[in-house]
Amino acid sequence: MPLYKSIIINSQTTVKIWKIEESYNALISPLDLKPQSLERVLGMKSELHQRGFLSVRHLLRDFGYTDEDLFYDANGKPHLKDGKHISITHSFTFSGVIVSDTKVGIDIEKQRDKIAIIANKFVDYEFDYLDHFNIDYIRKLTVIWGIKESLYKLFATPGMLFNVHFLVLPFMLEAQGTVCWIDYEFKKYRYQSHFIEFEGFTCAYVIE
Repeated sequence: MPLYKSIIINSQTTVKIWKIEESYNALISPLDLKPQSLERVLGMKSELHQRGFLSVRHLLRDFGYTDEDLFYDANGKPHLKDGKHISITHSFTFSGVIVSDTKVGIDIEKQRDKIAIIANKFVDYEFDYLDHFNIDYIRKLTVIWGIKESLYKLFATPGMLFNVHFLVLPFMLEAQGTVCWIDYEFKKYRYQSHFIEFEGFTCAYVIE
């Protein structure tokens, strides 16, 4: 079982990351999926997405949950029946799950040059401290995207804009964390974000 990394943040919060190396058949055979999940995975056109979906169910098992313990609300936000908070992500060959007693969000992204093309869609204030010519520009953009995606998952309010409502304070890659804000409907919310890098990927997570 390629559980790639397990991060115990505190007594209430844990992150688990899976490296997706198995075939579709190897991933699905040990799982007991509820009908809705089976229908969903069979309807996916990409085997990579199927394997990502299934690897998340293996991470659930590693947490001690089954597919039956997971459900989604009308906004597509995942929940656990025992009341704990959960956030889910997968990107190419990695997937991740964070479970906590408080609200959380997690995102994994592959570090790719193409992110610079869409930077203005999710970056505003952050351009003040980003250096387009710095060797770490793509890595920092990926961190910012991951943090803002995590904030979006945590806050779970449709209509929020990454470059308007989310703010990431300056950071060093070596610090593996920074303060971030949500500024929405005349209210401000402060969070601590964290991130790690591995094998050309970035995993960011935010905890309430």
